[in-house]
Amino acid sequence: MRQRAFFIAILIGALITIAWLQRPDGKLHVILLPTAGDAILIQSPAGSFTLIDGGRDPTDLAVALGTYLPFWQRHLAAIVLTRAVEHNLPGQLGALRRYRPALALAQTLPKGEWRDLMEGMATPVRQLQAGQQINLGGARLRVLATNDGDDGGAVLLIEYRATRVLIHNGGSAGDAALAALAGHTIDLLIYPWQRPITTPALRDLHIRAVAFSAGFEADDPALASFYERRQLAPHLYHPKLDGAIHLISDGRRVTITTQPP
Repeated sequence: MRQRAFFIAILIGALITIAWLQRPDGKLHVILLPTAGDAILIQSPAGSFTLIDGGRDPTDLAVALGTYLPFWQRHLAAIVLTRAVEHNLPGQLGALRRYRPALALAQTLPKGEWRDLMEGMATPVRQLQAGQQINLGGARLRVLATNDGDDGGAVLLIEYRATRVLIHNGGSAGDAALAALAGHTIDLLIYPWQRPITTPALRDLHIRAVAFSAGFEADDPALASFYERRQLAPHLYHPKLDGAIHLISDGRRVTITTQPP
């Protein structure tokens, strides 16, 4: 009996320690997850989590989310689906079987299992529209543009005090939205590897780092080398080389770490 009580006490102590280590730190975390396709996890300063897209492999995403979410976490503040395509939807469907979002936003509202899951969880669903602003628990998500079609997607801006993270998978149709940010500093730009780096709208931004995403596929992909891409920013990252790309900010200072595969 004493031995059993001893092991129970050790287990409870271990769980308390893990919970303490995984408590919110009051900082913004933006993580480009190393999945096939695009999946971005946001942890707000208050500790809530938002998932943008999900990649094409539910198993990959489940492993990645398990790395960053506390083991007891079964709720998300929001999910965002920028494009209902094979690069984004399968992984998000897998996440929705495990986590319950308080809000869902999608550019075009998918039918089938995605819609069924939303209805089963009674999750409010909104269509992504330019001008929307969502409070993510201290940080703010702004929708700058959404566009349909093969060259469509969304342009999203995450702001926390002086920190800005720009997510641009809206194709050429979303470039015009960048004019509103001309002259601003972007701490991290998440941008498709296959898109051209000579987009004029990018030249007016002060970009400190770029993380290239893999979810957008072009018929005629850009063939610029890593060296040529450094004209965008001094620091470049890619999930295939760097694994998880993790931005952390207290609203003033920004650090970016990687977890090589």
